[in-house]
Order: sequence, then structure tokens, then C-alpha cells
Amino acid sequence: MSSNKILITSHKLNPKAIEVLEQRGYEAVFTPPYTAPEDLVKLVEETDPVGILVRLGQINDAVINAGKSLKVLSKFGAGVDNIDIDAATKRGLPVLNALGANAKSVAEHAITLMMATIKKTLMLDTSLRGGQWVKPQHLSTEVSGKVLCIVGLGQIGRAVSKIAKGLELEVHAYDPYLDDSIFEEYGVIRETSFEDLVKKADIVTMHCPLTNETAKMINADSIAMMKDGVFIINTARGGVVDEPALEAALKSGKVTAAGLDVFAVEPPPADHPFWSLDNVVVSPHVGTSTAEADVRVSVAAVMGIIQVVEGEEVDQNRIVNREGLAVRAEQVI
Repeated sequence: MSSNKILITSHKLNPKAIEVLEQRGYEAVFTPPYTAPEDLVKLVEETDPVGILVRLGQINDAVINAGKSLKVLSKFGAGVDNIDIDAATKRGLPVLNALGANAKSVAEHAITLMMATIKKTLMLDTSLRGGQWVKPQHLSTEVSGKVLCIVGLGQIGRAVSKIAKGLELEVHAYDPYLDDSIFEEYGVIRETSFEDLVKKADIVTMHCPLTNETAKMINADSIAMMKDGVFIINTARGGVVDEPALEAALKSGKVTAAGLDVFAVEPPPADHPFWSLDNVVVSPHVGTSTAEADVRVSVAAVMGIIQVVEGEEVDQNRIVNREGLAVRAEQVI
């Protein structure tokens, strides 16, 4: 093995994952959070890692091509939009994600944001702490019987649907890449188009990856199709929402409230317009940040690297660019 180093684009990793690395003879090299790509290039050149465990920051083509011994990139979580997939594929490097390892945590956070927005939790907390007793004029709404529309019925969307069923929500979903059997298994009503889905929604919750197809799916046009007073929850990626369009809809009342864990730019700027809106509940991309998920995701991400490097069997569903790698292999032959 030309290198035993694994570069981790963060300042920390769960101790159980570090233990796995060390037991298998690897050395973890950490970076500061959100290290700039040009600095990552220098670190990759200096450390020559066999794998990169991607947490915070952008992994572009320059970073990928700087690693002479690099064999694999493994994402801490599900979304891989901060990795240049094309560049990795051109080099023949598999890009893995920790499929399903954080699903329960993100699903719980999405439901938490949903309940906080609908029940006006932060407004009530702030007003009471400020000396106001708003009981005489307060009115929220029940979630029971409402239509929850899920965009993306992957592992997280499915976990959301299970919780939602317990809250007596009517659950619809749109995901063009799944068989009908998945919808039937989870008791979810399938919608065949995104437009049909959002027209029926009392609540929209986003659980799709950020791709060219999903970028700014929530925009002025799609919001206009929704019912007046809809609620929007996003724990997927900030880029699936057109933020200026959502801001306008929140101000007009078309969207009653939004619960957001993700943003187009992270960290978002200090003067972000959402900060001035009292009908937005926000959190700093922490849907995966539970003690339980941290163990599962960390170990899964580490084991993915080890499996690729040592030629062990890897769950093919975890290889995000498996189709591109197959095409490349045919071209090489």
C-alpha cells in the first residue's frame, strides 16, 4: 500500500471510527472545517492520502487530481453535492455515501422543524420570555389529517413517512426513480409528477439530492401551484430551494412558514434575509448531528474507504458514480 493516510475534511471524527482506522493500519489526517479548495490541494499533495473522507468544504477536480495515491472518496452522510463527481469518475475513483446511516436522525429533525413551524413554537417561547401572555389571541393548527408531500422517497423520506403516519398525516410522495412497491410498502400515495404533488400539499418536505434536475425545485412557479398557507420544510440541500422566491412567498403569506436546516451558501451570511422573518425556523445543517447517527455514519464512511482500498466487497448502492465508472471501464477496454 503506497499510503496509509486518510484525509478527513473536518477537525474531528467519532472515536469508534478512529479506532476502526487504527486497527486496520491507517492514519487519520484532519483539516480545519471548510478548508478552501486551494488549501486542500496542498494538504492532499503533502499527505498523499489513499482516501478522502469528505465532511466539510468543496472537493473539486484540483483536489481530486492532487492525490497520486488516492483510490476513493467517501462522504460523511448521503448528499455528495460538495464533491466533483465527474472529476472522480474520470480518474476511476468511486465516490461512496453512507446510505441510510443518518436517515432516522434527519427524519426526526424534519418532523421537529415541521412541528415547530406549524405550532409556532419559537414565537410562543420568545413572546413569553419577553413578558407577553398571548394565550387569548393565539391560534395554531393541527397536523392530523393534513397532506404531507415528500419530495424524494429515499431512506430519509421513508423514515419521515413512518413518523408522519403516526401523526395521522396523509402522506404523498414524488420520486421517479423508485418502483411502486416502495410506495406500497410504506403506505405512501404516489404522485407521478412534482407539479401534481405540490398542488395537494399542506406541507412540503424536501428529501432529494441536489442535482441539475432538483436545483431550485421550490421556486416562484412551483410555490404558485401550492395551496395558500402551505408550510415548507427543507433538510435536504439549500440549493433545492430558490431562496429569494421563498422569501417573497413568506412575506406575502402564500407560504405560512418554513423550517430550514440547509441553505444555498453554508455558512449563510450574517445579513441573510431569512433572519429578519419571524415565520422561519432555522438550524445550522444539524439534521444528522445526533450521537447515534455520528457513530453509524462515521464507521460506514471509514469502512467504505477500507473496503475499496483493500479490495473487499462494497455495497454497490453506496457507490454514487457506479454507472459512470462502468461506462469508463468499457471505454478503457
